[in-house]
Amino acid sequence: MKIFLGLITPLTAYLVITLLHMIIPARRTRGYVKNEITGRSMDYRINGIFVLLASILVWFLLGYFNIVPYGWLYEARWTGFMGACIIGSVYSLYIVFKHPSTGRSFLADLWFGRVKDSRLKDGFIDAKMCLYLMGAVMLQLNVLSFAAYHIINVEDINYGFLLGCAMLTWFCFDYLIFEKIHLWTYDFIAERVGFKLGFGCLAFYPYFYTVSLWFTAHLPHPGHPLWLTVLFGLLFLCGWVLTRGANMQKYFFKTAPGRKFFWIRPEVLSDGRLSLLANGFWGASRHINYLGEIIQAAAVALAAGYFGIWMVWLYPAYYIGLMLTRQADDDKVCRSKYGELWDKYTDKVKYRIIPFIY
Repeated sequence: MKIFLGLITPLTAYLVITLLHMIIPARRTRGYVKNEITGRSMDYRINGIFVLLASILVWFLLGYFNIVPYGWLYEARWTGFMGACIIGSVYSLYIVFKHPSTGRSFLADLWFGRVKDSRLKDGFIDAKMCLYLMGAVMLQLNVLSFAAYHIINVEDINYGFLLGCAMLTWFCFDYLIFEKIHLWTYDFIAERVGFKLGFGCLAFYPYFYTVSLWFTAHLPHPGHPLWLTVLFGLLFLCGWVLTRGANMQKYFFKTAPGRKFFWIRPEVLSDGRLSLLANGFWGASRHINYLGEIIQAAAVALAAGYFGIWMVWLYPAYYIGLMLTRQADDDKVCRSKYGELWDKYTDKVKYRIIPFIY
């Protein structure tokens, strides 16, 4: 019975999250992507932060009334992950077979997807919004459960482990507080809905991102000094500033081109039709937000203090691989879109991700 309950846990959670997304009032917000038929910017229902708070409340009440133990998602993490893999695989196959081929191989269509935007009832349910929302909320619930398990069952509490939980909590809240900003990022502009996105959001994102917690939740304090834990926290904040700052600067440039971002007045490269932001965060490197993501992932891996457990390094290693390939894909898209203007930008901003290095 425990195995069965573990397997259906993510399905139950995703159904509740989807229901909350549907019934909680949402603000309609226009994004960057335009409808291929009408040419008008598409709008999206934004209520992610309220869905997250409501989901946390449900999790708390289930534990408080002894319906579901607070540590259940940790105790059933393996079967829960298996259930999420099944859900992610079934959904990915469904959404790919539902739409006609793009002309690429079936494996390419399966991985990258065939349709860019899958929506129901005039965008009331948008596939990308729901997938990212379910992934973020499930990730947060996993983090809370792992933290609860550690506090309840480990006598010598590891505050570095709890810091790692706090970092991932910050990550989830940050994403959903600034949910509308992500409508102007690569994920919504270029990604199609296939295995990469479907399986990624339903299985990989909410479970793999916690990999450093999986293998350290049961361990006591490693004996490292407090200042080292504080240093890891500051490292995470530095990564967050790079990622959030870059995304916010680009968002303001797209929505209010003449507006300063803090003290930074936008420097623009333009051919009279298209324009590129070429200073501030985007003058340091062409994808400095990716560097921020990698730094945050490294800080999460470091926080628990068990540097010799190789599994904790899977999360930052994944981000390095992801961002290197995404940077290459993004550059191809930008070169196709901006042409000579992109060449001028790359002449001015020579570094791809890491200023003065790469």
